[in-house]
Amino acid sequence: MSDLPRKAVTRTAKLAALPLGFAGRATWGLGKRIGGRSAEIVARELQQRTAEQLFKVLGELKGGAMKFGQAMSVFESALPEEVAGPYRAALTKLQDAAPPMPTATVHAVLSERLGEDWRELFTEFEDKPSAAASIGQVHRAVWHDGREVAVKVQYPGAGEALLSDLAQLSRFARLLGPLIPGMDVKPLITELRDRVAEELDYEQEAASQREHAAEFADDPDVFVPDVVHQCDQVLVTEWIDGIPLSEVIADGTPEERDRAGQLLAGFLFSGPARTGLLHADPHPGNFRLMPGEEGEPWRLGVLDFGTVDRLPGGFPPTIGTCMRLALEGEAEAVYQLLCDEGFVKESIDLDPDGVLEYLLPIIEPAEAEEFAFSRGWIRSQAARIADVRSPAHQLAKQLNLPPSYLLIHRVTLSTIGVLCQLNATVRLRDELESWLPGFLAPDDETEAAADEDAAELVEEKTGS
Repeated sequence: MSDLPRKAVTRTAKLAALPLGFAGRATWGLGKRIGGRSAEIVARELQQRTAEQLFKVLGELKGGAMKFGQAMSVFESALPEEVAGPYRAALTKLQDAAPPMPTATVHAVLSERLGEDWRELFTEFEDKPSAAASIGQVHRAVWHDGREVAVKVQYPGAGEALLSDLAQLSRFARLLGPLIPGMDVKPLITELRDRVAEELDYEQEAASQREHAAEFADDPDVFVPDVVHQCDQVLVTEWIDGIPLSEVIADGTPEERDRAGQLLAGFLFSGPARTGLLHADPHPGNFRLMPGEEGEPWRLGVLDFGTVDRLPGGFPPTIGTCMRLALEGEAEAVYQLLCDEGFVKESIDLDPDGVLEYLLPIIEPAEAEEFAFSRGWIRSQAARIADVRSPAHQLAKQLNLPPSYLLIHRVTLSTIGVLCQLNATVRLRDELESWLPGFLAPDDETEAAADEDAAELVEEKTGS
């Protein structure tokens, strides 16, 4: 493979083979059922075989195909354990690795973008990539001033491949739906396709990363590596060591899982309030659990700012207000707010109590002082919405998601998926009260602001 396989005919043929394979396995499953095996067992075998083929092809192709696989990977915790086990191995590989670009191609890109004398910028450069993802791969190096750096090199033809893959995947999105119960795959593919330009723009990514690095520079919980150099198709940032969240998911101790979960929730909910930006790619490959110095607690290292949502005022207050009202049992108020914001179309008339009943299990983690996220909990949620006989399924089909909430919705679901993979116990309510506008009642927000001002005044006077 000379570089990213981008010839349309080759990529299309690989992707087009997927639905043919699905159809073949469906025929195989029918034969098994006629032979006397239970529908449930056959369905799980079909799901497992489908997953194995899907993620093998996605990993080989990189580009938009792999991007879709990474986006799907955070939802494997919603699957039955018998199916999730084989999924997990394939998905973890997608999160952190893919077939690498040949060394000659890497050198050609660096020569073209950094100049013929590009090696003079580094005192060391490792040709073997340390990580490979959907549109680029990362090489470890030492910058000429002695700093350890990560050099992200974009695959030649990445833009063409992204658009081609996502267009092809959208054609058979319906067939992919059963992989993750209760999830509508087509809007996910559409949203990924709409953000191709951002994903390819390393200048924009560098700007977003610099903003985060500046804001979190002295943060005791979060570390964002600064940008060292950026040009078209090449991004050089500070290197960070740590345990990838995928490894914490696989082998972490309970303490590591809880700490990683708390840090992840804190970063993703505080980011919009602190920077006006929402990190919109929260799969485990983009985070590291970093050991603290001299007995200090673990920190969260954050990577990849290629996809962000711009929220200059922080999260929309509607989200927090709706959650608070739902937890207070205010069905009519919740329903009116959803109607006002376009979550319920004017042509549809729903029962407010039914809407509240649908929402409460979803926002259950916000009610408790601390909540134990688990695969069992998210499976129960997925099954509730996926069951075509349930009121929750029917109501979910009638609700509308306004475009301005699409990315927020995906990031929130993805984050919950990762927390469930971690089996982390998290004080989510603390983060919501601190960072989500509207979650506290107006009087509580005023009191909280006064307490914060008083604490700052004490700190100024004591010099602590």
